[in-house]
Parts: sequence; C-alpha cells; structure tokens
Amino acid sequence: MKTLEIKTTQNVSINYELATLRERILAFVIDSVFKSVGVGIITLAILFIFDGGNERALMLFYVLVIYPTLTFYTLFFETVLNGQTPGKRIMRIKVMKLNGKQPVFYDYLLRWAFRIVDLYLPMGILGSMSIVSSRHAQRTGDVLANTVLVRVENKSFIALSDILRIDSKMSYQPQYTEVKAFHEEDILIIKAALDRTSKYNNNGHRDAIIDLSTLMAQKLNLKSVPPDSTVFLKTILKDYIVLTR
Repeated sequence: MKTLEIKTTQNVSINYELATLRERILAFVIDSVFKSVGVGIITLAILFIFDGGNERALMLFYVLVIYPTLTFYTLFFETVLNGQTPGKRIMRIKVMKLNGKQPVFYDYLLRWAFRIVDLYLPMGILGSMSIVSSRHAQRTGDVLANTVLVRVENKSFIALSDILRIDSKMSYQPQYTEVKAFHEEDILIIKAALDRTSKYNNNGHRDAIIDLSTLMAQKLNLKSVPPDSTVFLKTILKDYIVLTR
C-alpha cells in the first residue's frame, strides 16, 4: 500500500494511504453506472413527455442537457463535493493536493482535462500504468495538477486542513490547557491510536480509543469522559500543537 507523508509547519507528520488502482477503477465503474441509469431515466421521461415524437426537440435536449451532463459529471461533483464524485464517496477516496491542502477549481479542471488521455486512450492503459508505477499513484492529470487520491475514513480521518487552520493561539482557543504538561510520548500514543483506528476500524481498536480517552480524561482531571472519544483525542492533539509549538 502506497502512502503519503506530509509534515506540517507545526512539525506534525500526517500519513495518508493512497487510493489503489482497484479502488479508482471501481469508483469509475460506479460513476459510469450512475450516469447510465440517470441518462436512461431522463430519456424515458422525455420520450413519455413528447410521446415518442418531435425528434428535433429530443435531439436538442440531448445536445443541451445530456451531453454536457455526461461530459462535466466528474468536474462538477469533484468541485461541489470537495474532491469526490458519488463513486469516489462510496469507495471512500478523495482528491487532495500533494501538500495536503484542498484543491481549487483550477486543479479539478486540469486533472479533468486529461481524463481523455489517462482513461480513454488507449482504454485506460496509460493512466493505469502511471498510477501503478508512480511514487504517489498519480495519473498524468494528477501529476500536472499536483494532486493525489487518498483513502478517507469518515470516523477517524485526521484532516490536515484541520491542523493547518491552527495558525496561532489567536486563531484557535485550546479547550484543555493542561495538555501543556503532557509528555510528547503521550501525544504520539494518541496520534498512533487514531491512525490505527483509521486504518483498521474494528471493535478492538475502537475499544482502545475509548480506554485511551478514559486515561487522558484522568490525566486532565476531568469529572467525566467526553461522549465522542475520537473527537476528544483529536482536540487534545490540536491543543498540544498550539500550546507547545
């Protein structure tokens, strides 16, 4: 499994698992199914409205609505869904900049423009070879846009943007100032536990997160453990970064 390591300005390393070729292909297939089903439903509706006649109006509808929808499907959804199409969302993968930041419209446009080269000529072989052979599993469009596809775990995914937004004590108010007394080993344990739960989201690792939250709540002299253990540990991680860097 290829990974991407990003070191923030707060000297914190974040590791992302890169999407595999298989996951990218499955996302592409799922999106293709959605497009086919959508076009089929719309076509049947138009045929019903025009009662099978008025071929000129039907052709005009295809030119003005169907073709643009099929053509700009990926660009539209990646832009409005922050790097995901419905297929990518189902496969839990998303587009991200190589430096960990959120892509802008120009990045999505650039990688979309090279879909013809990467995915269709000749039959996706060039794109597949590039993904398999490149260090960061990038196709040509990704290389030019400086983007990658990463795995996203909804419950425990530590978004780099969350940390990058913490520029100073003026822009973020720590909730647990007592974390200043924590040892760096404590923070590394928290980060490792969150990373492991993100990678192996099973009962054992979830129980470990709960146990670790209980231990950290005791160290902070809290009367009770916050209900969401994952959010609690992430908050401790952020507070420590702000208060000690």
